[in-house]
Amino acid sequence: MPPDPEAGTVLLVDDAPDNLRVIYTILHENGYTVRVAPDGFAALRSVRRQRPDVILLDALMPGMDGFETCRQLKEDIDTRDIPVIFLTGLNDSESIVHGFQLGGVDYVTKPVLAEELLARVAAHMQTARLLADTRGAIDSTGHAMAAFDEHYAIHWATPQAHRLLQPLMDANDRLPLPLRQWLQSASDRPYALWHDGERLQFSQIEPGLLQIQRHTALPEPEALARALQLTEREAQVLYWVILGKTNREAGEILAISPRTVNKHLEHVFEKLGVETRTAAASKALGALRG
Repeated sequence: MPPDPEAGTVLLVDDAPDNLRVIYTILHENGYTVRVAPDGFAALRSVRRQRPDVILLDALMPGMDGFETCRQLKEDIDTRDIPVIFLTGLNDSESIVHGFQLGGVDYVTKPVLAEELLARVAAHMQTARLLADTRGAIDSTGHAMAAFDEHYAIHWATPQAHRLLQPLMDANDRLPLPLRQWLQSASDRPYALWHDGERLQFSQIEPGLLQIQRHTALPEPEALARALQLTEREAQVLYWVILGKTNREAGEILAISPRTVNKHLEHVFEKLGVETRTAAASKALGALRG
């Protein structure tokens, strides 16, 4: 039967032609799109060229074996969340344990039983899709999220967080040094980082979990004050309003009461000839661009 796009894509990695033929046939006949790689090097190239939904990976292969292949997949932020199911010998408990230690999610023993193989692939395919949907849903709220480990390596991220963080990671695939230093300081204030004309604001929701908000490059309060003839405090209040802060949040940042923030905001509205926070932000940015 032809592959069903809804069924998903499996990357099958094995150096034994007989194993490839048997497993390929089982998966293909059940609607999966199957890509084949004969060794670890080819598997890594295939994954980077086109991401599969699930990887079936033979543990013992010449050259780069399945363990090293899995290790490299799990070290790469682009591929670490792809479910890896190891293919092992019937009594190879050592390989099974080692595979789990490297980040494998399951294993299938050889010779392969069709029903077992299909059940395991389907289960992990569904889990991966639910996880992807959840990440997309979080991104749609405007709050990109990323989880990091004790070494500041990202092990989970929504698609938007992944796109924002990828250019910032250091040579060891960890969060950038300034961000690590902020996390180590245990500050309860957000941390701002500028990259490619965007202001990225980081907040630690809980230990090991970051929220990232992206803002287009904004002028500092001094520029707002000069361009719009505002007082220093009015410009500071407007600056944080443009960044989406509530009166209470702006007051905490500026060390003034929400009531005082509101008073300054009323003056800003009057000077700009607007009635809402959104209109004030829009007019301010429009005036500066013009």
